Parts: sequence; C-alpha cells; structure tokens
Amino acid sequence: MNMIFKRKLPTPQEVKEMYPLSDDLAEKKKENDEEIQAVFTGKSDKFLLVIGPCSADREDAVLDYISRLAKIREKVRDKLVIVPRIYTNKPRTTGDGYKGMLHQPDPNSDPDMLKGLIAIRKLHMKALGETGFSCADEMLYPENHRYLSDMLSYVAIGARSVENQQHRLTASGLDIPVGMKNPTGGDLSVMINSIVAARHPHTFIYRGWEVKSSGNPLSHAILRGYVDKYGKSHPNYHYEDVAGLIEAYSKAGLEDISVIIDTNHANSGKKYLEQIRIAKEIIHNARINPDMKKCVKGLMIESYIEDGCQKVEEGLYGKSITDPCLGWEKTERLIYDIAEER
Repeated sequence: MNMIFKRKLPTPQEVKEMYPLSDDLAEKKKENDEEIQAVFTGKSDKFLLVIGPCSADREDAVLDYISRLAKIREKVRDKLVIVPRIYTNKPRTTGDGYKGMLHQPDPNSDPDMLKGLIAIRKLHMKALGETGFSCADEMLYPENHRYLSDMLSYVAIGARSVENQQHRLTASGLDIPVGMKNPTGGDLSVMINSIVAARHPHTFIYRGWEVKSSGNPLSHAILRGYVDKYGKSHPNYHYEDVAGLIEAYSKAGLEDISVIIDTNHANSGKKYLEQIRIAKEIIHNARINPDMKKCVKGLMIESYIEDGCQKVEEGLYGKSITDPCLGWEKTERLIYDIAEER
C-alpha cells in the first residue's frame, strides 16, 4: 500500500467534547432548522438563499461576510430565509489545488488535517455564536459529517459525489435538508435516483458501526448546469429545464417536489456576474407559473466580499481563491431585489 499513516485523528465525539456546543447555541440551531425545513415541507412560502463564498479560506473574512448577511437578514426576514455557505471541503476536478480549510486551515501552509478539523468546527461555532446563523457545508466526505453535525442546518452533495453509494446512504440518516446536485454530465436520472435513495431507510456501515437510517424526506434536487463531452458548459435553470425536472420527479413517484437552483458553476459558465441575471430569470419564471413557484424553494449563490477570484499567493482579503464570486455590494443589492420580487 502506497500510503503513510501519519497519525490517528480524534473521533467526532472527542472533537465535540473539546469544543462543545452550548445549550443556547443548540437551541438557536434548532430554531433555524425549523425555519429552513418549513420551506421544504411547504409550511412556509419564504424563499431560501444558500449564499456565500465558494470556499471558506480564512476565518476572519468569512465571519466578516456572514456578519454582513446577518444585518440584511433582519430586513428581508418576512420574505427570505438566508443560509450562509461555509464550505470547508472542496472537490477538485483533477485532484490538484486548494482542497479547503479541512485540509489546509492556512492556504499557504502544508496540509494539516488535525488543525483543519479544529478550525472548521471553531469557524462554524463562531458563525452560530456571533451571528445566529447555522450554516451550510458540502458533504464531500460522508464519514466527516459528524464533526459538524450539531451545527449544520443544510448539506449539499456535489456533482462529483451524487452517484456515490455512501453519500446517498449517509444522507438518508440526516434530519436536515440535503441537496443533491445533478452530475457534471447533466444526467438528471442520476440525481433523481440519489434523491430516491436518500428518502428511503437503509442499513449500512458508517464509521465502523452498523447503522440503520430512517430516510430523509428533505432530500431534494440542485440544478447546477452541466458540461458536455466537448467540455462546453450548458445551463439547466431555464423554464423548460425546471418543468422537465418536475416531470422527472413525478415519473419517479416522488412527492414533495423541491429544487434549489445554483446560479453559478455550469449554469453561469463560471461567469460570476451572470448570477444576477440568472437569479432574476428564475424568480420571474416561478412568478408566472404557480406550480414552479411551489417547487423552486430557493437559490444557491456564490458571493464574497470582493468580486472575482485570485491565486492563493495573492492573499487579498475577502476574495475567493477557488471559483469567482459576486462581490458584497452586488450581493446586497441582489438580495434586496429578490426579496422585493418575491
């Protein structure tokens, strides 16, 4: 085996005991969960925004960004539910590049998984304590979910992971909304099958235990566009695309149709400024079609303090070191526009 076993990492329980969540913060997280889940069950007609940096690269800038969202939240609370993105694990298409705070709590230093585990827990805890937000993260590694399970209110499963058995089974054992992205090739049946699997109960191996899940009725679709065999990006956020997804849900026998639409990635061709136009088109389409308005529960938007992206070594505060993001001023205006148009 061509691996060096460097050290055994602490279990999720051990890390949680090192950095425990207070009763007050646990109660706040519960309140957030109820508000978010009400959107997916149809008890609330508010619109969800899963919004934030492509990757959480540094604690100070991420908390600064989220504190800005907290100020806006109070002004749009009657229309919108805001869930900040704190994405601490990043999938890499070729395996190269920054893999997120879990791997490198300091992007300019060597990987250190122990420091990373502690850094991501402290970051999510500070976000909850300082702003009242329990946030979203990508479940890149299913076995790592429990390090943050008491603080997350939303989980996304990425386009490269959605067909993986362990991701699907783990999602079936969560009690928060889990968004399944369509795969990079765009095959909606793969995503629909993942949703079906996550909604069913299963018995499987998880972190060395035989576990039994109850199924997760809050699992749902995320449309993020796709890339064809020639490497060209294609969107799937248009009216006809969403109508086709609703039909695919029905053919699979799925009730409680829910979809979040990602305004970046292949939907924008990673042209981050297009997110503004795309968001407004989606809102318009939902407004003219009652069935679509009922099914489209929200948007996923990549934004940060500064427009665009940079190389790691540039070290500019609040600017993405992975995919380009919408800057703060444009983000603020977009959030107000979405609230007004809803």
